[in-house]
Amino acid sequence: MNVSKDQKLKALFLNCTIKYSPEESNTEALTHKLIERMKKEHSNLEIELLRVTDYDVKFGGASNDMGNGDEWPIILEKVKSCDIFVMAMPVWMGVRCSVGQMVIERLDGTTKGEGTQFPLYNSVAGVVVTGNEDGAHDVAANTLYNLAHFGCTIPPNTDVYWVGDAGPGASYIEAMGGLSPYVNRNVEMTAQNLIHGALMLKAMPYTIDLRPIKEKMMQGMKIKMEVMKEATMKLKQRLETE
Repeated sequence: MNVSKDQKLKALFLNCTIKYSPEESNTEALTHKLIERMKKEHSNLEIELLRVTDYDVKFGGASNDMGNGDEWPIILEKVKSCDIFVMAMPVWMGVRCSVGQMVIERLDGTTKGEGTQFPLYNSVAGVVVTGNEDGAHDVAANTLYNLAHFGCTIPPNTDVYWVGDAGPGASYIEAMGGLSPYVNRNVEMTAQNLIHGALMLKAMPYTIDLRPIKEKMMQGMKIKMEVMKEATMKLKQRLETE
């Protein structure tokens, strides 16, 4: 693999906080910590950080554009053009917050096209999670699996999270979560592994063609439906004659 370590990389960070600008976001504070470390790791890194609630994103998993002023296509174009994609979100009621869930549902639309590959192929992904009590592992596990399903490559140890005490209390900023040795360790691993993974894909991108695989699946689904329809009719006839 021959790729210069000075290769330009584009990183997109989506802050899926449920707060609206300019309200302070603990999730954004932890995300900035990762961003600063990644800047030190790779000098030719173009970074964009967006807060999803700054956009009018409609609900709807099957479409990339819901119309009627839907601003998801603006965000989606940025997702499709990045080399490194990081979703940042708080834990809410033990699971990822509603904005993070909505983003995952909208990203599902990227798998519906007829292209050679899904648009997120040849990008690497990571997550940033903040919150009180438990749920960070669940949020990271589900989100990283979903992103892999959409085509992202998940390098090892690309999850950064901080959770506070049980119940109401100080959040990441007030609790000085950035001083946590464990958080700092995860920031270090995530920064290095995201950059390394992105450079690897620049040198050796995936070459798989999904079109014949999908065509074979669709043919199989058609046969399956025909067999199931025939079997259902026979079952109905037998039951009616009993």
